[in-house]
Amino acid sequence: MAVRAAAPSTPSGSPSPANGRGRIEARLDADLSEALAEAVRSASERGAPLRIVGGDTKGFYGRRVDGEVLDVSGHRGVVAYEPSELVITARAGTPIGEIEALLAAHGQTLAFEPPVFGAASTLGGVVAAGLSGPTRPFAGAVRDCVLGVTVLDGRGRALRLGGVVFKNVAGFDGFRLMAGALGCLGVLLDVSLRVVPTPRAEMSLAFEEDWPAGASRITALMRRPLPLSAAFHDGERLMLRLSGPEAAVRATAGELGGEAVSPGFWDGVRHMTFGLLAAPRLWRLSVPRGATIAGLDGRWLMDWGGAQRWLVTDELAEAVCAAAAAASGHATLFRGAAAGEAVFTRLPRPLFELHRRLKAAFDPAGVFNPGRMYEGL
Repeated sequence: MAVRAAAPSTPSGSPSPANGRGRIEARLDADLSEALAEAVRSASERGAPLRIVGGDTKGFYGRRVDGEVLDVSGHRGVVAYEPSELVITARAGTPIGEIEALLAAHGQTLAFEPPVFGAASTLGGVVAAGLSGPTRPFAGAVRDCVLGVTVLDGRGRALRLGGVVFKNVAGFDGFRLMAGALGCLGVLLDVSLRVVPTPRAEMSLAFEEDWPAGASRITALMRRPLPLSAAFHDGERLMLRLSGPEAAVRATAGELGGEAVSPGFWDGVRHMTFGLLAAPRLWRLSVPRGATIAGLDGRWLMDWGGAQRWLVTDELAEAVCAAAAAASGHATLFRGAAAGEAVFTRLPRPLFELHRRLKAAFDPAGVFNPGRMYEGL
């Protein structure tokens, strides 16, 4: 069943009907927060689960949610953008491609390089998924770039968490929690992001060496103040990207040597189209950069200088999760989970209880994407 929400008038003054998927449509950029709030209140009163979607390009990520569709893609548009302040605020349904194009026109970019799985991908989906691209260990994660959010709680109230400047720490925990929560805590209405200047120069280099040698090289390089912005190993070669002032990039490239790599290579890494990253069943292991993972057969790719490892394997989920835990990390079945199969590593009981209490505080009726992350939440 799709949520039917009465939409406000579009900027042109004509009503914006809901389509068959429950989308609250708008011809132009529009603020549909009131219609979305009413849909949330209705669902909470009825105890009806909601499956929150924007572009619905990351439906593969997380456990399946059975519920009424609440589509926020019509709630879109840039609310505020001052390039000199390095901050942009936009509604959650705004396509991430539109935001990146606007930033590029002003010589700016998103530091965390979010993976984009289709043109319909939205700002809200990017933040809710909490996924970051190859620059993550050098420029920070999604949550490091989120300065504030407005979110609907389970009572249909719009809560402003955080601020739009670095000094404002009000609501710090709340807005950080929304990054990576997969919509389980609330419906994002708008997001304020820190942006950065586009690097003046970039060069990519490849080195024919195995992973142990590549890992040693990365460790040595990361101890130095070099313009390193990505480090990836494909099983045979180490790829490095340098980004920053032209003089620094050229000097570092001259010192390191290596073979030139097309800049387009990193698009395949970022958007998960390169090699094994497109596999139908794919594990993501987050571990300390220099960790050794023992006892797992399969094919590997190493990103984030070794802190993020991608694995295609026939090993049982229990074995993958145990191996990651033994390396002081955790495993996620990023893509290809069967119905009812766990996606995220099981939480220790005290941590699960904390998650449960947070869920109850933001979503008392438990209607927001129930079970998307963990069964029972």
